[in-house]
Amino acid sequence: MRRVVFNQKGGVGKSSITVNLAAISASRGLKTLVIDLDPQCNSTHYLLGDDANQPDTDAYGFFEQTLSFQLKPKAPEAFIHPTPFAGLSILPAHPELGDLQSKLESKHKIYKLRDALDELGDTFDAIYIDTPPAFNFFTLSALVAAERCLIPFDCDEFARQALYNLLNNVRETRADHNERLEVEGIVVNQYQPRASLPRKIVEGLLAESLPVLTTRLSASVKMKESHNEAKPLIHMAPAHKLTQEFVQLFEELEKV
Repeated sequence: MRRVVFNQKGGVGKSSITVNLAAISASRGLKTLVIDLDPQCNSTHYLLGDDANQPDTDAYGFFEQTLSFQLKPKAPEAFIHPTPFAGLSILPAHPELGDLQSKLESKHKIYKLRDALDELGDTFDAIYIDTPPAFNFFTLSALVAAERCLIPFDCDEFARQALYNLLNNVRETRADHNERLEVEGIVVNQYQPRASLPRKIVEGLLAESLPVLTTRLSASVKMKESHNEAKPLIHMAPAHKLTQEFVQLFEELEKV
């Protein structure tokens, strides 16, 4: 299973959702890989903490290798690192990853990530891909490589307006590059059920028959604490309300 977590809007919780779902996946015995394609490196820091800047191989090295012919290129496994959590690995991001974008686009390297995941074969049971808050080369690479697309959504009018363009981009990618790609669902994040605006926005999305998932993720300071400790919620606070919402979301996605 290859899942990309994608939204062109920043601050909607892509990295938090990617890492916490992946951590639950690994905690259930599935060999799980996180791929961080965002130069902000949030998923990388979340899982590796102070060691985030230590890896000698990362997504930058992987993509840079594709720009020139090499007699013996490194295998995809060489860019993957273990995390402190059993069964969970990561292909880390790099702050300078964006510097490669124009070169990769000009040389049409959009399928290289998919090729690498094909080469990995059955090494991993589940792969979660975190993407930048933009529709760019790295996001498109992820959509080309994935089978499912999960869309985080914060209950904001600007986010609602941007959602339609996002869905069109996913549909176009499916038509042009990846017929296997499916929109798995829209996950409402940082939801405040007592506030009227979030309820109205969600009701509006449902009225338009958009694929809004049943599980809502609450706003909680516990998430920031989880980031600071570089420990996913399932390991830091397994009984917490937000953790249980992530578990519910994981189980809902397994049924989709």
